[in-house]
Amino acid sequence: MKISYITTYDASDIHSWSGSANAIAKMLERQNEEVNYIGNLSCRFNQLFKLKKKIYTFLSGKKFLLSREPFIIKQYARQIKSKLKPDFNIVFSPSSLPIALLEVNKPKIIYTDATFAGMLDFYSNFSNLSSESIKKGNYIEQKALESSQLIIYSSDWAAKTAIENYNVKPEKIKVVPFGANIDCKRNLDDIRNIINNRSSSELNMLFLGVDWIRKGGNTAVKIATGLNKLGLNTKLHIAGIRKLPFNDIPDFIINYGFVDKATEEGRRKIEELFSKCHFLLVPSLAEAFGIVFCEANSFGLPSISTNVGGITTAIKDNINGKTFSLNADISEWCNYIFNVFSDKTRYNDLCMSSFREYETRLNWEVAGRTIMNFIKEI
Repeated sequence: MKISYITTYDASDIHSWSGSANAIAKMLERQNEEVNYIGNLSCRFNQLFKLKKKIYTFLSGKKFLLSREPFIIKQYARQIKSKLKPDFNIVFSPSSLPIALLEVNKPKIIYTDATFAGMLDFYSNFSNLSSESIKKGNYIEQKALESSQLIIYSSDWAAKTAIENYNVKPEKIKVVPFGANIDCKRNLDDIRNIINNRSSSELNMLFLGVDWIRKGGNTAVKIATGLNKLGLNTKLHIAGIRKLPFNDIPDFIINYGFVDKATEEGRRKIEELFSKCHFLLVPSLAEAFGIVFCEANSFGLPSISTNVGGITTAIKDNINGKTFSLNADISEWCNYIFNVFSDKTRYNDLCMSSFREYETRLNWEVAGRTIMNFIKEI
């Protein structure tokens, strides 16, 4: 099968979309499919649109999304058409945007983590939008979903927003969780060794992310504080934040700053933290999926987070971690973590089932095979 893989950016760049677009493309290639990359799409904003954005922002205080303008999406479609090879079989994109207005006589497939409606007032970039941007954003999303033969989402949450907001036929929609953007050659014996080498006298938790507010950094600190007050010697390891948003850093916090997974040194540091820590603690305020949970599970590391967005597809309670309501009292988080850590058998079982979730569900090999089976049914 010859797949035209469409992105607006360079999908070979592992920094784009946290490496997910590249991981999806490589996933398709490992299924012995031929993948033709079409990306680095350009768009020209004429002066009228730039002026319109300034006026909207000034008069209403609302955001105006140029990226959802049909004028821009049509430019993408023209560029894609000019680059399509004549013998391609399908168009495949990890975003609805570039192919929304693309007219081709071959199947279009989308594999992504959210709809426009799902992101609206969920992520800060999609909050306080002008009414025109909302209208056009929904229009572009509707056109993309209507014209695609197969729509795959990484979570049940995203699939639900497509059905409820865009009246998409449920039979066109499938759910396939994303995988871990990290190499894993570990087996069950390796995971047992990792678990046995973790401290039994000190609780180490890992907060990993670059967005302190959205990832729930303040909540993570409160949880670590609460566990120490319960008498459990707790350390909170923080990686990904260039500068912590407070000056007086508690002595139980160990900050590593920004860690670049694109470098060998960065990868080694992340692997060291995944191996050493007892829980990944990322109490996100908003999250479309959370690939970091898959990565943690590949080390037998249970994930603790919130039950927002697509997280509950990645984390199954008491199987590979635990999710809590945004309104949950800090004591609920602390009591759960304290009780699991204090029961060695319970903790070890949770770690092993976390790794099994990675092996059976949360890796790109499983995702690739599942997606290719869906494609063959079109």
